[in-house]
Amino acid sequence: MMPASYGDVTGEYLALRRACAVVPASHEMVKVAGPDAVTFLDGLLSQSIEEVADGAVAQSLLLSPQGKLRARLWVGRAGSDVVLFADAGVGVDVIADLSRFKIRVDASISPEPIPVASLIGPGAREALESAGSPSSVLRGDGVVCPAPLGRAEHERYIVDDAAVAVLEEAGVVRAGALAATAVRIEAGEPVFGIDIDEKTIPQEAGPVDAAVSFTKGCYLGQELVARIDSRGRVNRHLRGLVIGSNVLPPLGAEAIADDKPVGTLTSVAESLDLRAPVALALIRREVEPGDDVAIQWDGGETIATVRDLPLID
Repeated sequence: MMPASYGDVTGEYLALRRACAVVPASHEMVKVAGPDAVTFLDGLLSQSIEEVADGAVAQSLLLSPQGKLRARLWVGRAGSDVVLFADAGVGVDVIADLSRFKIRVDASISPEPIPVASLIGPGAREALESAGSPSSVLRGDGVVCPAPLGRAEHERYIVDDAAVAVLEEAGVVRAGALAATAVRIEAGEPVFGIDIDEKTIPQEAGPVDAAVSFTKGCYLGQELVARIDSRGRVNRHLRGLVIGSNVLPPLGAEAIADDKPVGTLTSVAESLDLRAPVALALIRREVEPGDDVAIQWDGGETIATVRDLPLID
């Protein structure tokens, strides 16, 4: 489990926002290797894997047959092999889901996920170059790939343990959960199993254009995504909340509008740049960005303003 901090929350936050810092074990890597890897995954994932260039990465979704989320992924091509990056703790389910559909397919799936880290901050690329690490490699000699953070598309690279060691030797600091969560909320990135889950419709979590190909052939769960895109709407949207006091609400606190619950806070942190506590929540669509809501929990209450994401560009 990621520690809350490595001894200096403020320094870690400022490194993530002003320079760069490494967040260990932020994601998990699953490899699918073999001649059928690309075609196998093309039939399951929302992204057109065939159109991802060798050495490149792209966003994608793994859905249930009913079209609900199972994982948010970054997908990378390494020749005929494919590398998948899922949120921490989700890799086991990705492996199980893929294995369930692997019938008469000449491809192997990692038996277990491999933890990988995130290098985040405006100085990330420069830090990689200064440490002598490549800015993109997806083969057996290492993993370093760009994966912009959230809707703000802040600079981020997914890196393996070897790259982390090199970066730390070059002076890059580690950042713990408190600072990393604040920067993630500001950028508008949900984590599967925390902010979104298997009950979430992809469009509730945010725009899907970058992760979904609407021109490729069929994939698992396609019908619901396509139907909502063409003529539907969702009842909830992932929103940011800026708390109007210096009170940090607990996870699970409810957002209330017109005396009715309209959402639950799933990620909460202190934003130093906004000088206020911030949160993520799936908010009912009748509440618009700019509206104020009451935040209530057992023994406490405050006010928050609902914002569109990202909170910081």
